[in-house]
Amino acid sequence: MARRRRTQDRFGKQARQDGYPARSVYKLQEIDRRTQVLKKGLRVLDLGAFPGSWTMFAAKRVGPKGRVLGFDLTPFEGVLPPHAEIRQGDAFAISLEELGEDPFDLVMSDMAPATTGQKSLDQYRSYELVMRALAIAEEVLVPGGAFIAKIFQGGEFPDAKKAVKAAFDEVRVIKPEAVRAESYEVFLVGRGFKGRSTTDD
Repeated sequence: MARRRRTQDRFGKQARQDGYPARSVYKLQEIDRRTQVLKKGLRVLDLGAFPGSWTMFAAKRVGPKGRVLGFDLTPFEGVLPPHAEIRQGDAFAISLEELGEDPFDLVMSDMAPATTGQKSLDQYRSYELVMRALAIAEEVLVPGGAFIAKIFQGGEFPDAKKAVKAAFDEVRVIKPEAVRAESYEVFLVGRGFKGRSTTDD
């Protein structure tokens, strides 16, 4: 019963009307409106892509000259435009070979842990996912590229923000309107990727 009630808010209804599988699309839409990270022709890596709303929206924004590649543990069986795809895969096991030789302009992550009900544990696991997404971003982003990652605010949040700030010229914390009021999720947005470190220590 609770699950049905949660899907009946205005964002859920709007998603169905607009042809998106989930209300999460409006989180990305607001982030993009406020940061302008999605532009025509960009290459985008989408981590935690299922059920496809972020991939679909990004594909629309970058257009057919762009490219959106998504990964998720859950297999995707929906329909996407030719310049977008979602592959089944674990973010902790993705190899650079799977991502191809061409760098990306934006890495975005809507990944979330399977929640346990233990707030501090869920927050820590969310932090781990953000740090993994950031590690991938640091390997595949072009200099000047951008990063978006969902995180559950908790004790590790300052460390995550500091890590993003170290890699990007600008960092913002955004809680879109479509995030439920009771949720402690926010999004870290980095712009102006500084480039990979040339030191090994």
